[in-house]
Amino acid sequence: MKLWRSPLAWTFLASLVLLLGVGGWLLTDPATSRSDALKTGGLAGGAIVALYALWLNDRRRRVEERRQDIERQRHELEAQRAEQDRERVADERFAKAVELLGHTADQVRVGALHALAGLARSRPDYTQTVLDVLCSYLRRPFEHARYSDPLKDGSPEEERELTVRLTAQRLITELLPGRDDPGPAYDLDLTGAVLEYLDLSGRLVGGLLLRHASLRSTTNFSGCRFTRRVYLTAAGTGDGRLVGYFRCRGAVFESHAWFSGTEFAETAEFTDTTFAGRTTFKDAKFAGDAVFSGVVASDSLDLRRTSFEGQTDLRFASLPESVSLYNTLVRTEKDVRLPAAWRLEELRDGASRIVAEAG
Repeated sequence: MKLWRSPLAWTFLASLVLLLGVGGWLLTDPATSRSDALKTGGLAGGAIVALYALWLNDRRRRVEERRQDIERQRHELEAQRAEQDRERVADERFAKAVELLGHTADQVRVGALHALAGLARSRPDYTQTVLDVLCSYLRRPFEHARYSDPLKDGSPEEERELTVRLTAQRLITELLPGRDDPGPAYDLDLTGAVLEYLDLSGRLVGGLLLRHASLRSTTNFSGCRFTRRVYLTAAGTGDGRLVGYFRCRGAVFESHAWFSGTEFAETAEFTDTTFAGRTTFKDAKFAGDAVFSGVVASDSLDLRRTSFEGQTDLRFASLPESVSLYNTLVRTEKDVRLPAAWRLEELRDGASRIVAEAG
């Protein structure tokens, strides 16, 4: 009984019926020969078989497509599960590394920093988060005996912590893309951080916050490109003022550059740097030499109450229309070089102020 329910049986039955029906009908016509009648009936019956073969082939094709679709969905599900497993492992690695940053042993903290950096390299979507954690570690309070007395040696504990912090700074630099890389540009928040030998030279940085930071020894921003706002507001004030050289040669500030209230204890060099956004050195103090030769300032430049106490070279390559020069002071006994549109006006006690030529 089941055989007669199959499409194949009905196909052969229909083919036989057509063969007999068409052949018999043609045989009733005297003008048609028996061979022609059988041939025509056979063609009619064969057409039914051919249609069945086409239907069967289409059915097999659809079954194969469904099988492939199911296989694809299975692979996608497995890939999704594998990605979830990787994310879970990465989250666990991240949480464990952050936990170890509070360990008492300095070598464990260094290992945790390297684990975070490795996670950022293998999972780029973690990079900004890892940079935030490294910056957060550097924002922790830190004191070294040498900061209050250069002739003093730090305690073993201070030296070990300094090693950990220098490792964190180096890893931050390594995680940042190169200046000419397409990005992304990551942000750094080092507000209030105590930093020594900070070197971001040749790197691409998004926004940079160094408000009230203490920058020790040499700080190097040469060749950097900053795509968002940079704030060094009041960096190095008080006992934590800038110590050593501040190098910023050939850097590019694409947005705001805020140096208001910053104290530069040694040479500050901005040679060939570009300030494309609003720039201010209002209330900044340059205790050492200040070099601005070749600097391009495009938007506005604020030098109100800026104090230059060393050799000063302010021969900008380009100045914006808006320049503020209220009580901008230099020392008369020092070598001071100015743009053609500026001149010195002598004051008391060997000081002079910079003023713009009338007209």
